[in-house]
Amino acid sequence: MSVAKHDNASDSDGEYKFSSNQFFSNALGFVTAAVRKQVTLEMVKALPKDVQDRITVLKNVQLQQLQLEAEFYEEVYALEKKFHEKFSPLFELRRSIVSGEKEPEKEAPKWTVTEEEVDEAFNEKFKEYKEEIHKNVKETVPEGSKGIPLFWLTLFKNTELLSEMIQDHDEPALKALQDIKLTYGEENSYTLEFYFGENEYFTDKVLTKQYFLKSMVDPESPFTYEGPEIYKCKGCNINWNKGKNLTVKTIRKKQKHKERGAVRTITKQVPNDSFFNFFNPPEVPENKDEIDEESQGILATDYEIGHFLRARIIPKAILYYTGDVVDDDDDDYDDEEEEEEEEEEEEEEESGDERPRQKRITAGGKKGANPNECPNQ
Repeated sequence: MSVAKHDNASDSDGEYKFSSNQFFSNALGFVTAAVRKQVTLEMVKALPKDVQDRITVLKNVQLQQLQLEAEFYEEVYALEKKFHEKFSPLFELRRSIVSGEKEPEKEAPKWTVTEEEVDEAFNEKFKEYKEEIHKNVKETVPEGSKGIPLFWLTLFKNTELLSEMIQDHDEPALKALQDIKLTYGEENSYTLEFYFGENEYFTDKVLTKQYFLKSMVDPESPFTYEGPEIYKCKGCNINWNKGKNLTVKTIRKKQKHKERGAVRTITKQVPNDSFFNFFNPPEVPENKDEIDEESQGILATDYEIGHFLRARIIPKAILYYTGDVVDDDDDDYDDEEEEEEEEEEEEEEESGDERPRQKRITAGGKKGANPNECPNQ
């Protein structure tokens, strides 16, 4: 267990020791969360019995508050479902305009148009890219195009969280993505529906991903409750055309016979990184303790993506397409995280550890997107 250094701390034999009054000062802000928790629990145990009795009463009050909070989120969820029905005609209008099915009449902006302030130094450096940007856009969206070509693929690539899912070989298939819809289930669940036009990769018109929520307070760890959370998800089978499965790749390997020296080439299919792995998540066992660490990481990211699509992308798709909204606005946090990543890289180089690190994933414009937020906030 690592503990951050503090002025009152001394380093001896690789362990940190503290002065007698350190934990009663502001030193707890300089140690890890695990250490803070252990120290504060021990401090409470040392309190007088009558004070501990009052704390027990207050924690019982807290438990009542959490039960009410769970009821609150149940009603919020019901309200979301109700208003989703009102949003649906607007989402359908968006779909018809994006696809080119409907040609809308021209309108003046109904919002206040303001020029965004740009740092002069950045603007000067950015000039060299403008010409290339305009050239690329004119090639992908030529004059006379219907609707808004490559709408969903473009906005996916405009967001850090989603762009990390997309491989180069996914893009031709994602060009056929026409719409993403949200439907709410009778139970606490929602389904993301991805609508595709004809393409050479698969025959399905709709690919689905269902997410299940729990909003009740966990009796085993009630004080960790922070609102509804996704606890499992369900993908769908993709009917790939022959030789077009993007989630696998064929590798060829030469084998030499030990005695005869004859060489033969064998081929086999192995998993391949792809956006479409999103529709085949790891299964969650009945006993959650049995799930391996890799699957836990995949599911945690998957749940974040599922929430991000529901709460941000579907309600505000046009704003992510235009860049009015981006998913990584908090530069202050970025600077801190980049510094931490650089330190980690230096440590890995020193230790000779060449294992690739997983990229930082953020969502929703704030680090650690809150899964309890309303979709249209």
